[in-house]
Amino acid sequence: MKKIEIYDTTLRDGSQSEGISFSAQDKLLIAKKIDEAGFHYIEGGWPGANPKDITFFEEAKKLKLKNSKLVAFGSTRKAAAKVSDDDNLRGLLASGTQVITIFGKSWDMHVRDVFRVDLEENLRMIQDSVKYLKSKGREVIYDAEHFFDGYKANPAYAMKSLQAALEAGATTLVLCDTNGGTLFTKVSKVVSEVKAALKCPIGIHTHNDGGLAVANALAAVEAGATHVQGTVNGYGERCGNPDLIAIIADLQLKMGYACLAPSHLREMTELARYVGEISNMAQAKNQPYVGLSAFAHKGGVHINAVLKNPETYEHIDPTLVGNRRRFLVSELGGKTNITLKAKELDIHLDKESPEARKILQKVQEKENEGYQYEAAEASFELLVREVTGKRKKFFEFQKVEVSAANIGDKNSSSTATVLLTVGQQKGKCVATGDGPVNALDKALRGALVPYYPALEKIHLDDYKVRVVDSEAGTAAKVRVFIEFRDEKNIWTTVGVSTNIIDASWQALVDAMEYKLIRS
Repeated sequence: MKKIEIYDTTLRDGSQSEGISFSAQDKLLIAKKIDEAGFHYIEGGWPGANPKDITFFEEAKKLKLKNSKLVAFGSTRKAAAKVSDDDNLRGLLASGTQVITIFGKSWDMHVRDVFRVDLEENLRMIQDSVKYLKSKGREVIYDAEHFFDGYKANPAYAMKSLQAALEAGATTLVLCDTNGGTLFTKVSKVVSEVKAALKCPIGIHTHNDGGLAVANALAAVEAGATHVQGTVNGYGERCGNPDLIAIIADLQLKMGYACLAPSHLREMTELARYVGEISNMAQAKNQPYVGLSAFAHKGGVHINAVLKNPETYEHIDPTLVGNRRRFLVSELGGKTNITLKAKELDIHLDKESPEARKILQKVQEKENEGYQYEAAEASFELLVREVTGKRKKFFEFQKVEVSAANIGDKNSSSTATVLLTVGQQKGKCVATGDGPVNALDKALRGALVPYYPALEKIHLDDYKVRVVDSEAGTAAKVRVFIEFRDEKNIWTTVGVSTNIIDASWQALVDAMEYKLIRS
């Protein structure tokens, strides 16, 4: 099988995504995880561009990478400057990496309007920079910025920019669709023409502004590119970069190319979630291959077919990328997915049993009221346990109150009181919070922790509110989803009420009870 080099730029291009701000420690953690996943190159950033990247490259010298080569990224020398005096090139060398990627201009418009130098000087800037870094014993990858737009405007000059880098010693020439607006048919044609003209490894770097970043990368590989750049989860400036996870899976499982070892491919789901967590970005549930919903089945017809033959509604075996099949609970699924879901919880139900019928009826009633269990599996488990008589009572409430003071003022606060019993013992806690839900959370845990210390280690991860029946205006029912996590697991619960505090309280109580069951 033809081998494809995987070049990750999450730590540089990905960090330019709106909402992402990596610390140097974040970057080190992600670099180690990407190395464990078997990627060939990890672009660490632009040394000298900011103190954070300088710190990263200093600390990265201590990393013992097993699979990946660390790469420093920067630009060609400045116009009319000596390479030996250029601060950017000095910073690249000081990073200590054996591989350096530099970018230069391929589009004559950029040379004239941005650099404001003549076209020949730009070619000298490319050639001098590559040659200088090569003379210092570095492997040099050349990123031809805006190559596809430049090739469209002035193909002869765009090719000259590549030849300048190649003659100076660049090992790989990467064609960049920097504006992300090129169609895959054009990408394929241009890569083929460049590949025929230049006998060297060609790479591809796409952006997703036209929604085609992954497709363009695959088209480039089909046309002869052997080096692909992208980011984990498709993070990047504007609309993002291509998602390397989808690219790797497509190339390896669909197109017959060799990217990673099968054992590394099975780490893709974990990698996507790990990088998303450190980036503080919620993972898209419908992310191809590795999203939570990628192999989730809701309709009864789909579930029935998948049970007989998974290929009916699954394009690959989810375990190949470390994901898993899920059967969602809803009024659409019927008794089949009720029994399947119960089986996942180690509760065995016969499809025609009274319990299965009762659970389905209960789900249908609850969803008619506004509940939604496909996104709140912890609440569904509690419902199943209740119907089957397996729901243990850990506590009972005697009194729950919440009040808010100074509403509309910056010093507003909320106070909650929870009085409950655990067996024969009484627990009570009064807590103040930033809002009523925060106060209730603190008071509930404060009352329970003396009896159940495990609750001290969980924290609220996400809180979502949805209006169920908007026609009712401010009297509408609301659906509250609360996501909690501990050191190992994540779980979501749901509550519904015309009172947002009551809906939140239902979800909070379910979350605590679920943790205690799992403990």
